[in-house]
Amino acid sequence: MRTTPWRVLPLVAAGLFAVAALAEAKARFVPVEVFLDSPQPVAAWQFELKDRNASMKVVGVENGGSDVFQRAPYYDREAVTRGDAGRIVVADYSLADESELPSGRVRVATLHLMLDGNADFDLNLIAATTADGRPIETATVSLQETQTREP
Repeated sequence: MRTTPWRVLPLVAAGLFAVAALAEAKARFVPVEVFLDSPQPVAAWQFELKDRNASMKVVGVENGGSDVFQRAPYYDREAVTRGDAGRIVVADYSLADESELPSGRVRVATLHLMLDGNADFDLNLIAATTADGRPIETATVSLQETQTREP
């Protein structure tokens, strides 16, 4: 019995759809908290996050846990909206009195990421400054993937 190309075509199409569905199933949404550690009160900060494996897309950015940084931090909202934010620079500042500024370990932002594969994050602190604009040389930045709850 000879199979005609028209009979094989639906099987090939079904196989391609199955492969595409499996590829989509790998993508997952992950909230990542970014922490700034500083021995001095922080008035302004800026960091950059990239993924060396190019599996990351930023889909949202939230503020952190400090009362003086209540609004969402500054970032390229248009790139996030377009879905091409594979790298992001995030920053914020406060004009609050120095006595109100946070020090120690402070969550400065939560990034909502879509990961398609295994990410290899590259997080760099670009700036951290005091209320009078002096750089905080000993400040560091770190990230922590938070656990998502299943509905």
